[in-house]
Amino acid sequence: MKTIYLLLIVLILVPSSLWGQKVFKVEYESQADLKVFVVDYESQCDLKVYFVEYESQADEDGLWYFVKYDSQADKKIYFVDYESQADLKIFKVKYESQAGWNKTEKQHLLL
Repeated sequence: MKTIYLLLIVLILVPSSLWGQKVFKVEYESQADLKVFVVDYESQCDLKVYFVEYESQADEDGLWYFVKYDSQADKKIYFVDYESQADLKIFKVKYESQAGWNKTEKQHLLL
């Protein structure tokens, strides 16, 4: 019974940003919440990302929507030049259904 209550509490308290992200690209690394590197191969990434056209579509892991203002964003991101500088490595996928975590140990970065 305690497990059920705990599960309900977690589901209520977990932000919706866990499933999708509104992101804002910043100009300087010091402004970023997260440093991101785009890898060439899917097997190298932590997260497979699909960039959606509408905010309402960013409702699952790896679906990112770019907002116009940093105050609207769940996360401010900066694209780094080298993989070693990144907090999160992403791979851009062609289809929305391909988006999601490749390596779940970095999931906490988008909470």
